[in-house]
Amino acid sequence: MTTPSRLPEPYGPSSGANLADILERVLDKGVVIAGDIRINLLDIELLTIKLRLVVASVDKAKEMGIDWWESDPALSSRARRDELARENAELRERLARLEELELEQGRARKEHARREGARREEAP
Repeated sequence: MTTPSRLPEPYGPSSGANLADILERVLDKGVVIAGDIRINLLDIELLTIKLRLVVASVDKAKEMGIDWWESDPALSSRARRDELARENAELRERLARLEELELEQGRARKEHARREGARREEAP
């Protein structure tokens, strides 16, 4: 009786590497995948898509200067608080300007009414 031969397992027990080891190496060193997709019609470029993919651990990404998730309000509660605080300060400034404008306009209306009243009193 013959037994079917097994195909070699590239990451099996014989190679000493498993998925966890490979993932650890990739996250430790980082991997960059880059590519461009261009769609042309009669030598006229209609669309260009540039793809850049970085796979790395958070620590490695920070070492490389990549930390956009820290300032993205959708991903960071601190960034969300910062954005709300900035928006709140901006709205307070706008409100203060509007209130000042309203005060100035009120003063101008009172002055105008006072002048009109004085003019009417002078007229026979």
